[in-house]
Amino acid sequence: MSTNSLDEEARAELLCHLVVAQLLARAKTEEWLRTDHLVESTRIWAHANGATPRWTESVRLSQLSVHLASSIWAIELLRDAGELAQLFTNGWRLDYRSPIVRGIHDVCAARLETWWYES
Repeated sequence: MSTNSLDEEARAELLCHLVVAQLLARAKTEEWLRTDHLVESTRIWAHANGATPRWTESVRLSQLSVHLASSIWAIELLRDAGELAQLFTNGWRLDYRSPIVRGIHDVCAARLETWWYES
């Protein structure tokens, strides 16, 4: 992974992390993440993954996370803070053994295939 930019898989993983964080925030507070919390969530992911996304990537992925989380919010199971918290392991890493995490990741990766190059 480049220290200047994220590859496609890293972008999908970061976006997935941000989407799940958005859903958890909404379930707990009835609000999407504030900008400062998105920045902190991005930093947590980057530190855990030894990555340094460009700030433009971080901003674009943060914006997209709100749109995707808004769509995914329609799934009632994903409105429960307790269920969402279980998608994370120690250190706020997503548990990719979870079919829910893999499903959200697949949605993120598919959306990035078109959105990233459109905007």
